[in-house]
Amino acid sequence: MRAGFLLATTATIIIAGAYANAATQNVLFNATVSPTCTLTILANGTLAPSADLQSLSSKLAGGSAGSVTLATTGGVDLSVDPVATVTVPGADASVTTWTPTYSVAGGHTVAETAGSTTLGAPGLSTVSVHLVGTKGGSDRFAAGNYQATVTVRCE
Repeated sequence: MRAGFLLATTATIIIAGAYANAATQNVLFNATVSPTCTLTILANGTLAPSADLQSLSSKLAGGSAGSVTLATTGGVDLSVDPVATVTVPGADASVTTWTPTYSVAGGHTVAETAGSTTLGAPGLSTVSVHLVGTKGGSDRFAAGNYQATVTVRCE
């Protein structure tokens, strides 16, 4: 007789736990915020003459400061440039000394100054810009239209 062969196969399935081979990693997020500043004109200023006509000023009755919104991340310097652009009537031939100043209120507080101010902290503020023009000796402002430009600088 012939010997019979019997083959039997047994399969074993082992299911590993769902987290047995899990791994974790941390994903880092970095940012660099550069010092920035945004200036937005709210209102132009108005100059008024003094009674003796030796001064035009935004600080006199009838005058008004210019107004600028300042938004910054901090780490910037705020200043006003010397007046470079002036329009005067033809009859005004004498020298005028123009002096711009500013003050800051809101997120920053700066007393009136003509110099540069470092703003270290972030914030939203209002910059009030003044301008005074003065004549020396017996010189006076002539009748006509005057216009001067003050540049507010934040850098």
